[in-house]
Amino acid sequence: MGELTLIATPQSSYCARIQWTLKLKGVEYEFIEEDLLNKSPLLLESNPAYKKFPTILHEGKPLAESLIILEYIDQVWKHYPLLPHDPSDKAIARSSAKFADEKLIVEVWEAFKSEGEKKEKAIKAAVESLATVDKQIEGKKCFGGERIGYLDLVYGWLAHWLNVMEEVGGMKLLDKESFPSLHQ
Repeated sequence: MGELTLIATPQSSYCARIQWTLKLKGVEYEFIEEDLLNKSPLLLESNPAYKKFPTILHEGKPLAESLIILEYIDQVWKHYPLLPHDPSDKAIARSSAKFADEKLIVEVWEAFKSEGEKKEKAIKAAVESLATVDKQIEGKKCFGGERIGYLDLVYGWLAHWLNVMEEVGGMKLLDKESFPSLHQ
């Protein structure tokens, strides 16, 4: 399917989801590690609009934004489909992914970095959003059923980073009693 390069940093949950996806699908790629504070000319040329990672180069053509990259990989490498086939289920998965990136991760980050009343308010919002996510996976091994799919890769940062953020941020967001489905 052509040459693939991933421009990313190991510290980013957005980049991790692309690495997990490529590994899950068995896609070979070149990994170029990006310096968070000193972005390379390759990244700036490949992604001039956002200047962010992850960015992929597939057959020399750049593509940015992790959710868009996930869908692109799923369409190009069709074995082991990530998104549901049913249009309604696919739309629901995309909506949940948008919720993850535009609401939940923002609330968790706010809870992590804030102090005092602002922190308590952010924790409350994050816990409410986590309850929504917990309901989505309730009674299932993975968001899509029995095997890892699109939403598992999107929400993978929960397991990847949340425990560290809770400990360093002096807070508890995800306990077994409140969110049993997310703890499976």
